[in-house]
Amino acid sequence: MIAQLARRQSPRPGTNSVWRLCYWTAIAFIFAWAVWQRFALPLDPIADPDTWGYLSPALRKLTGAEFGHTHGRNFLYPGFLYSVLRCFGDFRAIAIVQHLLGMAAGGVFLLTWRRLRAFVPNSLINPSLHDALGLAGAAIYLLASDSIRTETQLRPESVCAFLISINLYFTIQFICYCFVEHRRTVALVCAIVSLFSSLLLASARPNLWFIVIVVMVPVAAFFGRRNWWRQKIALGIAIALTAILVLWPERILSRKDRMSQTFLPTMLFVIHADLIRDQMAQDLKNNAQLPYPREWLEHVYTALNREIAKSQTKYPGHYPSLNFDPEYLWFEPDSIAAQLTREFGNNISAPCAFYRFYYWRTWQHRPLRALQKVARQFSIYYFPRCPAYTPTKIWPLVDVYERAVPSLEVGEYREIAQSFPPFSEFMRRTKSLAQNAPVTEQPRLIRVALTTLAVNYLRLVLLALTLSAVIFWRRARWQRLRWLAGLVLFGCAYNAAGCLAVAIANSLEVHRYITVQMYATLLTQFLTLRLILEFVLDIRQHRRGLI
Repeated sequence: MIAQLARRQSPRPGTNSVWRLCYWTAIAFIFAWAVWQRFALPLDPIADPDTWGYLSPALRKLTGAEFGHTHGRNFLYPGFLYSVLRCFGDFRAIAIVQHLLGMAAGGVFLLTWRRLRAFVPNSLINPSLHDALGLAGAAIYLLASDSIRTETQLRPESVCAFLISINLYFTIQFICYCFVEHRRTVALVCAIVSLFSSLLLASARPNLWFIVIVVMVPVAAFFGRRNWWRQKIALGIAIALTAILVLWPERILSRKDRMSQTFLPTMLFVIHADLIRDQMAQDLKNNAQLPYPREWLEHVYTALNREIAKSQTKYPGHYPSLNFDPEYLWFEPDSIAAQLTREFGNNISAPCAFYRFYYWRTWQHRPLRALQKVARQFSIYYFPRCPAYTPTKIWPLVDVYERAVPSLEVGEYREIAQSFPPFSEFMRRTKSLAQNAPVTEQPRLIRVALTTLAVNYLRLVLLALTLSAVIFWRRARWQRLRWLAGLVLFGCAYNAAGCLAVAIANSLEVHRYITVQMYATLLTQFLTLRLILEFVLDIRQHRRGLI
């Protein structure tokens, strides 16, 4: 069957027209089904304990106060919430816009997939089979419960799939125009959009900053081309202007937010608390020369060791890869982060300096254990199955709205609800949905597809890396597939970069750090399938030619 579909011979007259009709009918059906799945759900977005950091800047601005940072959160998603609420004055509009952006990401998936044909000259795969693979990938993304669930949240993850889709599309376009088709002006435009979307993505979700480095690799290769001086100068100026446009507002708005300064150092300290504790013990044992008094360090070591043990007792199953609960150390009112904050008083820079000092000291003196921690986190994503795909059958919305109610009943929300009626209506509807929200079920076919993709992700990645090595090792033999192999390597690096930042600074056991990568993971996996199929058909044709 596959061999018949993959033949290079031209189809019978009329076959293309029939396939185009079937293809566009299937697209219309999939998007209609995706729309129904999304808009059959309650349209009130789902809050959680972190929502205040994203929502409060918009609410303050809408009630006459100043827009600014809260709890160290970036300005991009709060600005998005402010724009939607300012235009429509209804919280349900947030979920509607986020659903539409999710649908747009599915459409960009199809556009990206169709563009891949340009990277494989004289492809052995029938265009109909190629289009069918892209259609299957877009359908899985659009109909998966995790995609829909993410779009309902009051979190920046709800718009990240759209940003990732734009970023990947224009990066792939840039690679094609610059290195395959050699079209200077269009390549320059695509490079600028690719970099701008990379910075927006990293701004919305800081754990994706390493993705910017991956995207910069083909851009750096652009600067190595000969005789493109005008385009190089224009791109250099565009990079500077883009960085200023995205990063400068962040710097200005974060000045008045204390947690913007303490967030990252505190997170690094509590996530690596066990390693830092052991390093403190060694320093005290060896009487190391440190910028902190020995008596005080003994006190901190004792407190840290005690609080780690408490977190293990109170939340034994939380963060099993770390074997303690960093959230307890960070947010418990009497735990180590709160204790150190009180000891340093109002001096914000002092605890941050201490956290940074021991974090880097741990890497210097215990690099193997720090790398083991990173490797354990990577194993969560790659083995035994990729958690970016969630084949859960039932999604009980009552449970998520029940958990949202306490998040909206803190004192700050109550004060705003009195002066902003749309918010009070949103709180009322959330309480109602906590009692009567429906239960949704993920379609069985999608569950089977997600399970298959999750189980085989690591195998396909390893096979793709092996095939890519063969293709680049014997370039004369596999010249036709080098660009496709390069794209597969780019996709694998794109996913790995997203995992690496979390593996270093946090834990991939936090589900939102993984679900945000579903789009890129899915596209990469289908790219890998495309490479494997093309490789197999090439070998088959080569053997026939030798007979």
